[in-house]
Amino acid sequence: MDAFLSGMAILVDPYMLFLVVAGTVLGIVVGALPGISGSTTTALLLPLTVTMTPVAAIAFLGAIYCAANFGGSITAILINTPGDPSASATAFDGYPLAARGEAGRALGISAVASAIGGIFSVFVLIVAAPLLARMAYQFGPPEYFALAVFGLSMVAAIGGDSPVKNLLAATFGVLLATIGLDLTTGVERFTFGIYALSDGIEFIPVLIGLFAIAEMLEQAAQRSTVQDYVRLKTVQLPSLADFRKCAKAIMLSSGIGTFIGALPALGATTAALICYNETKRWSKHKEEFGRGAIEGVAGPEAANNAAVGGAMVPTLALGIPGSTTTAIILAGLIVQGVRPGPHLFTEQPTLLYVVFSSMFAANLLYLVMGLGAAKLFARIALVPAAFLWPSVFVLSVVGAYAPNQSMADVWTMLVFGVLGFALRRFGFSPAPLIMGLVLGKLVEETLKQSLLIFDHNWLMFLSRPVVVVLFLITAAGLSMPLMARVWRRLRS
Repeated sequence: MDAFLSGMAILVDPYMLFLVVAGTVLGIVVGALPGISGSTTTALLLPLTVTMTPVAAIAFLGAIYCAANFGGSITAILINTPGDPSASATAFDGYPLAARGEAGRALGISAVASAIGGIFSVFVLIVAAPLLARMAYQFGPPEYFALAVFGLSMVAAIGGDSPVKNLLAATFGVLLATIGLDLTTGVERFTFGIYALSDGIEFIPVLIGLFAIAEMLEQAAQRSTVQDYVRLKTVQLPSLADFRKCAKAIMLSSGIGTFIGALPALGATTAALICYNETKRWSKHKEEFGRGAIEGVAGPEAANNAAVGGAMVPTLALGIPGSTTTAIILAGLIVQGVRPGPHLFTEQPTLLYVVFSSMFAANLLYLVMGLGAAKLFARIALVPAAFLWPSVFVLSVVGAYAPNQSMADVWTMLVFGVLGFALRRFGFSPAPLIMGLVLGKLVEETLKQSLLIFDHNWLMFLSRPVVVVLFLITAAGLSMPLMARVWRRLRS
């Protein structure tokens, strides 16, 4: 709690307060724009943080991350098109409520449930992250190697529809991380004589390309349609009867969402879909679901916002991203010379104080803004694609060029934009690739250090109990899809 209060004291600074407010507004706006997810925006705005201090950068990015999930619910309810994938489940009952003239009621419970779920997960983060970091503080290079492999295996096992494709994408990401000069041997790897690759691939152009440019190409390939917009008069605070009806769903979903968010690769979308089903299962009014159940809005919204704080737990305590957006935030901190992990809690406690307080403040801010200005955010969501995507392209080019003032970074962005578009077309998700790229350096460094400790005896890995446990969990995770398939065949 002292850490939280210290962080709130830092946020009183006008500059820090401005960053949190600006991040919250941007998060809601981009969350409400169909096609531009929170991860895309975080990647697009990452270059802005290069000139900031790490403390200011994490406050800004953390506020965007929190608010984007809520912003997606606005268009999910009003035009049946989730602005962010995490709001997909919200549309199941949110839009039917809006269609029968109860849009204000749906947005009101969405804002309140989102804030409760988000604040709950922040307090879990305050308690759980230091405890997990204290356990991990005793880890050596072998344990970190096993932990990084475990994180990559989770992406492959449960990060999407095709475990094989996820594993291939994650492996490709690890290979990309090896490009550049090997500091151990002094040998250049995979540079193909290109001087710009000597220091490796820059994170920022890759992230902008895979998310912003690839999404722009994806939208250009689709036929644009005009969405039906439900007129909104005003957002209503939930009545006491509605709050009582939804209280159980909100608390249940907050807990489940935080837990799911803490598991690498699952994320807010999975949390929302699981909690929608759980909310329906525990509801006394199952027949209302799909037709405009207020609980069907509250449960997913509490879950997807709770997953935000949950995803930050492994990111800060272990340096293992809990979601795609936290992988981008992690990359941004690495660019600034900050490596999240257990040592962060002793070396840069101020950074952690600001994470806790900025996320708490962002949840309160989007509650107020959601109740007071949802109508404005909804109108912004209807901006024509002919104006939106050219603007995104210009921002992408500027964002890729500005940090190093290098045209090589712009070309890198364009190459990875085309690559990201091709990956999507062939059913690959960019998330495993990003996880592999972010964790690749950690895998390589800790493997080399471990082999030096063990005098290049690979069997010595089995002498470390934590390593053995993590390897067993990794093996179990990778075999889960196969076991599930075999089980389904046996049952049929």
